Amino acid sequence: MSRLTALARSGRKLAVAGTVMTAVAAATVGTAAAADPITPKQYFEGFVNGAPANATIQMGCFGPVSPGETGHPLAGQTVAVQRVVDPVVRPGYTGSAGTTIAVGFPGPATTSPLVFTSYGTPLAIPTSLVLPCSGSATVVFSPRPTSPTARNAIVTVTYVGQP
Repeated sequence: MSRLTALARSGRKLAVAGTVMTAVAAATVGTAAAADPITPKQYFEGFVNGAPANATIQMGCFGPVSPGETGHPLAGQTVAVQRVVDPVVRPGYTGSAGTTIAVGFPGPATTSPLVFTSYGTPLAIPTSLVLPCSGSATVVFSPRPTSPTARNAIVTVTYVGQP
């Protein structure tokens, strides 16, 4: 291999390494800057699969679905909370004590509750949850610890079984 070829390859490796390091540094800075901790006296809104209302949860219920049948949510679905600075509607409120927001799904508790400590980072809906294959319900986003001034955010969801 000629010395020129070796230098060219070495330069490409350095350029790639530099690009990767820049991307990692940017992601780290972006993550640190994006952290918005949950604190008392904040309005917030809950989201299921990106929707603040009338959301859909895709269920792993195959074939004809019978009334009352349950199944598990499909992978790749999320819940999230966002801070609302200028509330137009009546969103949730952390109250005088809230520093976290817990997400409650209806049905039997089969996993630990999802808990947010900051806004803006979605969490995966656990595929281990046991939920209805069809119908609608509400997902409740509750400030913790609670206080007399705390208020839940509620998202109405429709369960859809996949054929």
